[in-house]
Amino acid sequence: QVHLAESGGGLVQAGGSLRLSCAVSGGTFSTYVMGWFRQAPGKEREIVAAISWSGATTKYPDSVKGRFTISRDNAKNTVYLQMNSLNPADPAIYYCAARRHWTIAVPVAEYEYWGQGTQVTVSS
Repeated sequence: QVHLAESGGGLVQAGGSLRLSCAVSGGTFSTYVMGWFRQAPGKEREIVAAISWSGATTKYPDSVKGRFTISRDNAKNTVYLQMNSLNPADPAIYYCAARRHWTIAVPVAEYEYWGQGTQVTVSS
């Protein structure tokens, strides 16, 4: 059983930063593609970052490119999302997810394992 646990969410002022963490247990973390997704009320879940098993390849949508950075530590079975310059379009529940495949994917359905999510709120 693979378990993902996010942490690091909270309230931040517009322009501020947060760092999310996702600890993975029960599986072979170093072989998983990892992704961070978010879902705001009334909206579909969307990807905000993905990283290959080695960390060599990352992918971001234009909405967060240059502001968000995904990274991973395979020795600690943990993936991170550094979020800078947060703005009113960023509040959502943020989820980490794992994909048992070598290649990065964008669609939600391509990820087999999910965490419970952590809330990010941005005050203006």
